[in-house]
Amino acid sequence: MNWHPLTSTEQLDEVIQESKETPVVIFKHSTACSISSTAKSRLERQWNGAGLDHVKPYYLDLLSYRPVSNEVAEVLHVTHQSPQLLLVQDGMCTYDASHLSISVDALKKKITA
Repeated sequence: MNWHPLTSTEQLDEVIQESKETPVVIFKHSTACSISSTAKSRLERQWNGAGLDHVKPYYLDLLSYRPVSNEVAEVLHVTHQSPQLLLVQDGMCTYDASHLSISVDALKKKITA
């Protein structure tokens, strides 16, 4: 899995535009939370070999980039959670999972492209 860091609100605009061409996921991670670390590790293990090469994964460090996290919640109309996995397609969040509900199998069922 090749994470792309999400570090600015301007970049978020680009990610949303990018989602109109290819599905993207945003993983919101708290580096101080053991549940978040577990969810991230599980996601990374499940991702490899899951046939998601066409999905671009973004990683958002909530503690370092809180304003970006707030903007994600506002722009994508989701309630903030941590950890949280968001699937963005055609400029809209089409799947939202948090904590240990984060699953590659569930994500794959929601991907339309």
